[in-house]
Amino acid sequence: MNDLLFVAGVLLLALALRTSRRCLVRKAGAVGILAATFLAFYLFTGSVVAGFGGLLLWFLLPWFELLTRIRRLRLPMGKTLQPERPPDADRFPELRQFTREIESEGFEQVADAGWDWDGLHQFYRLFYCAETREQAAICLTEQSGLSWASLALTSRVPRGMVYRTTNLPFSTPMKMPPDISLRHSSESRDFADLLIVHRFWMEGLGYMECDFVEEDPEGLAALIEQETGRQILHNLDEGLIKPGEAPGTFRYSWRGLFYLYGQLVKDMVRMS
Repeated sequence: MNDLLFVAGVLLLALALRTSRRCLVRKAGAVGILAATFLAFYLFTGSVVAGFGGLLLWFLLPWFELLTRIRRLRLPMGKTLQPERPPDADRFPELRQFTREIESEGFEQVADAGWDWDGLHQFYRLFYCAETREQAAICLTEQSGLSWASLALTSRVPRGMVYRTTNLPFSTPMKMPPDISLRHSSESRDFADLLIVHRFWMEGLGYMECDFVEEDPEGLAALIEQETGRQILHNLDEGLIKPGEAPGTFRYSWRGLFYLYGQLVKDMVRMS
């Protein structure tokens, strides 16, 4: 009974720490959950090996999703963004706020579009700033009853390189092609923060506004399609994905599943 109470006490303390707004305190809570798991297996079996085995279970959890759902996915090689009505306030309550933030920085809304990928739906609201030659995007992703929103800023240079900054909290499920450089800034809570991070990055690389490509606002959706296509081809070359049984589809290879597992573990550690 004392062992049970001790484990419960450690777990309750860890859960309390997880509610903190301070990143370090939340991470301490995550360590506390791991400690409670170790103690539960160790105290009730008397084996240190069992304790570490219990810890290992947390890191094996992603394989359940990988083997039961991801391995069966068959996704299209190419997909076209279609014009789409914006989601209502119940589905995406932050859309108006994000739109106001972006427009207040001199960007103009140019398109609402979306696509579906085997149970995953993405909605994009695209913006362009002619003065700075930057593209901004709001993205809502919906899958299996879950949804998350992200912001992105993109600059392109004439030699073909694409530089993108996003506050998406998750790692990319496939490798980016060599001509697309992606920077995650999950600590950016609003568009103004993301804009500062992106422009500071561009200045550090020695670029000025005149160095970027002047985009046709009407063609921004097509650019997203082309970049997605290049990413798919790059991952085919890398062996992370391979053609599916049906023409025009692809699926993850075993090498790709291990890559995706590594990305999920990185997210678990970063977001803990």
